[in-house]
Amino acid sequence: MSSLTDWLILASTPQLGGYRIGRLLDRTSPSVLRGLSGREQAELGLTERQRQHIASPPQNRIERCLAWHQQPNQQIIALDSPLYPALLKEIPSPPPLLFVRGEPRWLHEPQLAMVGSRAASIDGLEAAYEFAAAMVAAEYVVTSGLALGVDGRAHYGALKNGGATVAVLGSGLDKVYPAKHRDLAASIVEQGALVSEFWPDEPPRPQNFPRRNRVISGLSVGVLVVEAEEKSGSLITARYALEQGRDVFAIPGAIHNPMSKGCHALIKNGAKLVESPVDIFEDVGVLTECAKSSQLAHNVPHPENEKLPFPALLANVGNEATPVDVVAERSGLPVHEVMMQLLELELQGVVAAVPGGYVRTRRG
Repeated sequence: MSSLTDWLILASTPQLGGYRIGRLLDRTSPSVLRGLSGREQAELGLTERQRQHIASPPQNRIERCLAWHQQPNQQIIALDSPLYPALLKEIPSPPPLLFVRGEPRWLHEPQLAMVGSRAASIDGLEAAYEFAAAMVAAEYVVTSGLALGVDGRAHYGALKNGGATVAVLGSGLDKVYPAKHRDLAASIVEQGALVSEFWPDEPPRPQNFPRRNRVISGLSVGVLVVEAEEKSGSLITARYALEQGRDVFAIPGAIHNPMSKGCHALIKNGAKLVESPVDIFEDVGVLTECAKSSQLAHNVPHPENEKLPFPALLANVGNEATPVDVVAERSGLPVHEVMMQLLELELQGVVAAVPGGYVRTRRG
């Protein structure tokens, strides 16, 4: 395992993007690379400028980063660290470093991404809030990009309903953007995590945001698009999600609403039309299990599989919304008894109320 200094030197090497770093890491490690001769580095495809950078790295900048890493509630996670999220590691050209402020264990929990228009309608903002509430009720982390509009509403919906949320930034974590969401970012640190592949002092730049979008989708088991114009940045996130093998979901809207055009285009091209959160939960099971397996492999704290109450009733509640009367019929229990037991299970986080009835959460 290479030192963090080795990784910082590699990640700061000029004109060395994620793809080329990946090619290098197939043949060597950051620590071994530093010890190679100039000729050996050239044989790996490094230019003279890159070789000079590795021989004489920017010590002041690297020391500032190492000092940042030592601050409470902040850390830098390298690609070879067991703390690096397993799903993100599997995407093409994963970021060599992740800068994290907050609790990094949330990066190992199954995440659902929500993205959409910065100029969302009232209906769009309401949908973002309601879907975020349902996602955290089902024990998913809500992941988005801290932008105005849908992103911010998704984060807020997760926080207000007692869940965790992850915000992926297109700037360094010391340069929170947009400034209007600095208070929201501070709340996310307390109940989730801020994440960036950019060094802490990196300002927001237009070219950073597509890179941010691939991280949003890469961390998640699925991506929901809520209102998007035909050329929206949200469609970039959806494209990355498809390339990464993630499920893409879209909420339809009025045919004359320009904010619906992007979602309708996604649906025409194979995204799943979503009318309720249950439509999402039905499709993301496989990757959710992969994320949970990663959580266990890295000893990330999580609820134990304790013995659950009311097994006879719980056996009749699955991943699809089940109405109360159907649960009563299947279990042979009176409706008032079913309601009482479902309330108790909901308070324990084992089931969640959704449109159409109840579903099991991941804890159930």
